[in-house]
Amino acid sequence: MRLNGEIGGEEEEKKVAECLNSQAYSIGGGFSQPQSQKLVVGYALTSKKKKSFLQPKLLCLARNKGIFFVPIDLKRPLSDQGPFDVVLHKLSGTDWCEVIEEYRQKHPEVAVLDPPDGIQHLHNRQSMLQDVADLNLSDCHGKVGVPRQLVITKDPSSIPYEVSKSGLKLPLVAKPLVVDGSAKSHELSLAYDQFSLTELEPPLVLQEFVNHGAILFKVYIVGETIKVVRRFSLPNVSKCELAKVSGVYRFPRVSSASASADDADLEPGVAEHPPRPLLEKLARELRRRLGLRLFNIDMIREHGTRDVFYVIDINYFPGYGKMPDYEHIFTDFLLSLVQSKYKKRPAT
Repeated sequence: MRLNGEIGGEEEEKKVAECLNSQAYSIGGGFSQPQSQKLVVGYALTSKKKKSFLQPKLLCLARNKGIFFVPIDLKRPLSDQGPFDVVLHKLSGTDWCEVIEEYRQKHPEVAVLDPPDGIQHLHNRQSMLQDVADLNLSDCHGKVGVPRQLVITKDPSSIPYEVSKSGLKLPLVAKPLVVDGSAKSHELSLAYDQFSLTELEPPLVLQEFVNHGAILFKVYIVGETIKVVRRFSLPNVSKCELAKVSGVYRFPRVSSASASADDADLEPGVAEHPPRPLLEKLARELRRRLGLRLFNIDMIREHGTRDVFYVIDINYFPGYGKMPDYEHIFTDFLLSLVQSKYKKRPAT
């Protein structure tokens, strides 16, 4: 952390200008910083992510806790900027991955959120769920797995044969293989019959559809903190419906914030969150395997069961602005990253 000194970044300063002269701003609980200490977070985010994440309430709370968000200039060498305590990034491309990896090697004292190789792991839906499948997570609190799936990279005409050979059962959820942050990469299709599979566009992942009571659990991970919210999802598909319906039905991102089910009147067996011990174990194992501290897990409960869950997606640095109380959770997390280092500093 830096002692006193000026912090740059016009955009950040404008957004928090209303807070700068107010010493009466209520921070609430959590970590706090001595007035003379500053924690500097350099950020490299897309314009969309900046708008959704760096909201005025977060910036004001951060400022009052001694945390300053400073934009990274992509036209200048990263090592020439700062110094930073934390680097927060969500940009794509090989060039940026090389830049941030080189910076991590040269500046081990800086907390980089997160390593590019771990992030890349989540850009492919085949590799993203493999870690969950390898866990074989099953204990007294429940069971977590992944739906049976098949990767298709060939011509669409080959899909019916590949599906038949694999033994996957209809209906099937089709998702783009690559997750690149675009709206299209989060779209999905539901294919009801074998013949309509040729309408799909590879490369893609086909997952067996699991009836889940039309409810999806978004499990947000911020370091060791876990926050769960409910979202409406696709409705159950009955055997009768499957026999009558044919074709491919396309959907935009299903689990958006506008589809919140937190206040909905639901059956207890559908609404109940996954057991906390199960989530803690799953999050701990994925943090270790992926090397990531900022991600979310999309989970469903198999309809008619209480303790059988499936992970259907994992996203890096998701829309935390939609997570309740994200401002306090995230600022406390940033402070905890450097808390031990701060305690070791001699008094001035």
